[in-house]
Amino acid sequence: MPALTTGVGSEPGLYELLAALPSKLQPHGGQPEDNAFLQHMFGEKSLHALFKIHEKLQRYEESKPTPISNNAASLTNQLVEELQGKSADGEMKELLKLLSQPHLKHLLSVHDTVAQKCYDPELPPMPEDINQDEDSVKIIRLVKNREPLGATIKQDDVTGAILVARIMKGGAADRSGLIHVGDELKEVNGIPVDDKKPEEIIRILAQSQGAITFKVVPAVQDELSTKEPKMFVKALFDYDPKEDKAIPCKEAGLAFKKGSILQIMSQDDATWWQAKHEGDANPRAGLIPSKQFQERRFALRSRAAILPIQRCSTRRSYDVPVEFVAEIEEDADFISGCRLVGFRRSFRLSRREKKTNKSMYECKKSEMYDTADVPTYEEVTLYRRQGGAKHRLVILVGPTGVGLNELKRKLLICDPQHFSVTIPHTSRPKRNQESDGVEYHFISKHLFETDIHNNKFIEYGEYKGNYYGTSLDSIRSVLSKNKVCLLDVQPHTIKHLRTAELKPFVVFIKPPTIERLRETRKNAKVISSKDEKASAKPFAEEDFEEMLASARTMEAQYSHLFEKVIVNDDLTEAFGELRLALKKVEMDSHWVPVSWTHS
Repeated sequence: MPALTTGVGSEPGLYELLAALPSKLQPHGGQPEDNAFLQHMFGEKSLHALFKIHEKLQRYEESKPTPISNNAASLTNQLVEELQGKSADGEMKELLKLLSQPHLKHLLSVHDTVAQKCYDPELPPMPEDINQDEDSVKIIRLVKNREPLGATIKQDDVTGAILVARIMKGGAADRSGLIHVGDELKEVNGIPVDDKKPEEIIRILAQSQGAITFKVVPAVQDELSTKEPKMFVKALFDYDPKEDKAIPCKEAGLAFKKGSILQIMSQDDATWWQAKHEGDANPRAGLIPSKQFQERRFALRSRAAILPIQRCSTRRSYDVPVEFVAEIEEDADFISGCRLVGFRRSFRLSRREKKTNKSMYECKKSEMYDTADVPTYEEVTLYRRQGGAKHRLVILVGPTGVGLNELKRKLLICDPQHFSVTIPHTSRPKRNQESDGVEYHFISKHLFETDIHNNKFIEYGEYKGNYYGTSLDSIRSVLSKNKVCLLDVQPHTIKHLRTAELKPFVVFIKPPTIERLRETRKNAKVISSKDEKASAKPFAEEDFEEMLASARTMEAQYSHLFEKVIVNDDLTEAFGELRLALKKVEMDSHWVPVSWTHS
């Protein structure tokens, strides 16, 4: 690299070198995020402007000009005072108005600074009344702009001293490197704080503008500060610090929505982590409740809802009433002349049957989920399917009548070589026109019960004395053929399928408004097996109400597991949105639980 010069002559100056740096960084190795940071930093217009000013000042010094006056601002003030004492005509009034303009005053002040060659910042004078017996102190001066200081304070319960509680990563205090956690605050802008509460000090800081002077007693610092590795989490709940009474400083809080990806900057505090939104160019971190703290709060709020689940867990399996529309004994579907082999509606009964039918729906047990789920944060990493890797399992979830089967059918019809469904198991006898492994896997009742005991079924049910179920091996069979397996299950089953092997992509199909349901489903029918022969009946108003209520319940309990939400307002549009989402799953990078990539 050539020597840095003032830009005069054949060699480039600082500004030219700065302008050329981004293009020079590209061929070199290094982490992509580091290169991106450097390119962004060196491309800042404000930095370029500073270097231009620097070069012009250097050229000014080299030319050694002699200013006519180095106190133009003072002379102007004297002139204004003299003119104000005289009778003013039109021209004098205009001159007085001109000399009183802030822009002109600042221009003359800059002129005097350059003429006097006083470019270096002036440090504040040391206080004259320093007590020689007190602890060593630091006098710190920070310039506060619009951004917050980026530090919080607390009062020691024993001594009453005001201490720096935390330094927000990337904030003004952190970037200065002058203030540290544990420093004792003695004065702010010359105002002693020994007898003040933290709230009073915060008000003083809030009202201060420009330079703020602190007098602190430094804390004992560790010799080595370990750099924490990058950690990303997916937020599983909404958070607004303004509504959190426990947060130590609402202004320092970071708001986020369910599904937000957060980069954890510090976990030094067991109660309050520091984080920022992934991809946010602002380096400042904000406070969020730690995982442990938030889990305790959620557990206290949800104790009444959690206890029934804990009582159920003693049976080591989940017994849940059948909830969804199904026609178990329907033969293989024929759509547009194409026979969809193995395509079945889920083994679920409608609301009409729930009142009389006592069949129960079970899913496989899991020790991991014997205790209640408390969704707070999930550590995630970026994952992209590589060529040759198995496809991710696609799970569709939604309430009765929302259109899950229609969407599955359209996917199977549009690309039967790419999409497929599982072939269910049953203990009922095979009929004449059926083939084993096509419509069903036909097994004996004894073998079915053995497989239930060995947890081979994701879900199963009993209907008219016969078992029906979906096995984990049937999913593996579809995925092993390099196909996308489409599966719709009850929402509580999702967590049992969230494994590194299957890497499920969960899509929640949501109903539109009840007005739109009345309009779009007026000619549609819901299947009922109340009679001996299954029949389809038009949607009733109570079906719409139940659909919406069921959707609200699903979202309230399981939305932290949903990666995509599609409102089925129009079937064609919903299908197009689903196709696009599934294409992106295969082509793009997605945030997935870190355990899926480290297994």
